[in-house]
Amino acid sequence: MEFDESRTKTLLERLVAFDTQNPPGQETACARYILEILDEMGCRAKTIDVGEGRTNVAGVFENGPGPTFAFNTHIDVVPAGDGWASDPFKLKETDGKLFGRGACDAKGPMTAMLEAMRIMIATRNMWSGTLLGVFVADEEVGSIGAREYVKTADAVDYCAVGEPTSCTTVVAHKGSVRPIVRIHGKPAHSGMPDLGVNAVLKSAPLLNLIIDEHERVKAKTHNLVGQASLTVVRAHGGVADNVVPAFCDFTLDRRMVPGEDEDQVIRDIDSLVQQAAKEAACSVEIIGFGPTTGPATETASDHPIVEAAQHACLHHNGEATPLTGFQGGCDLVHFRKLGAEGVVIGAGSLAVAHQPDEFVPIDELMRSILIYRDLAFAMLGEGKAPTPHS
Repeated sequence: MEFDESRTKTLLERLVAFDTQNPPGQETACARYILEILDEMGCRAKTIDVGEGRTNVAGVFENGPGPTFAFNTHIDVVPAGDGWASDPFKLKETDGKLFGRGACDAKGPMTAMLEAMRIMIATRNMWSGTLLGVFVADEEVGSIGAREYVKTADAVDYCAVGEPTSCTTVVAHKGSVRPIVRIHGKPAHSGMPDLGVNAVLKSAPLLNLIIDEHERVKAKTHNLVGQASLTVVRAHGGVADNVVPAFCDFTLDRRMVPGEDEDQVIRDIDSLVQQAAKEAACSVEIIGFGPTTGPATETASDHPIVEAAQHACLHHNGEATPLTGFQGGCDLVHFRKLGAEGVVIGAGSLAVAHQPDEFVPIDELMRSILIYRDLAFAMLGEGKAPTPHS
């Protein structure tokens, strides 16, 4: 029933060594390795291709009647970038920390989940139900993996999503939608600008309306994730220095808080765009949407899975920790489509997750195995969790 610290470190080392930087992702090789681990545990496992080089892997362990509990996290990592003190794809242990890209976001949580599954399967006489391990592609960009998985998956009752939360319980996260808005002008020689319609200059009404809309939507607040927002994150216009720009594109980032409806948010932005067209006296339209993780979501603080997570965190952290929320998004929202209630929890801190020299504290990584184990036992075994390393 006990986890093996050496095996845990070795597993994380192997996972970090797979280069799954997104873009482009290329999770297939790593997914196949995870498949081998799940097979070895006794799971019925398969890989699921969701694009060229993009692969999910899912393992199922059926253990009699009862609910379905899923462990979920993502295989991809953000680009390593510059500024590392060591090779980002070779796990390095220093001062009680394990360094590497994905060490905490989210190959550390994945490692802990696989070890927790190993314990659960070894003690299957103590629980009843179905245990899932679902490890997906593309969470860092557009959640292609999770979106595709939930299209055909069976119902899930409970879900633990692995992200770096410093071994505390996250029950809410923001969502986002990113419309790409184009202002249409008319090209002309820049030496005779009056013969054209300058799309960049025509964008002024749109930008002013965005400023006003942000002031309106930030009144929508949530006690765990803060304010909704609207801002511009990208701008592109023109084709040459001597040509009046015939177009100007803006990518907007609208952050949603739990309780907001994504369709209504899009309708509101479309109304704003129509008003901008009227004020600018030119064509303004939404030409597409950039990839995002998806809408916002929240799990009620008094739900049994939240209470079980808080109990496990208290027991293994040695102190009570408050419920918190993510400013960004994650794949919890997609498991809602399968009927799942869930929490987000894992070792490591978001403060280092996308930075050079990303790391996970070793003690947190080992504690997270026990937190995951106890959470799964609480939902599948009527709270009868074993207590090694307590």
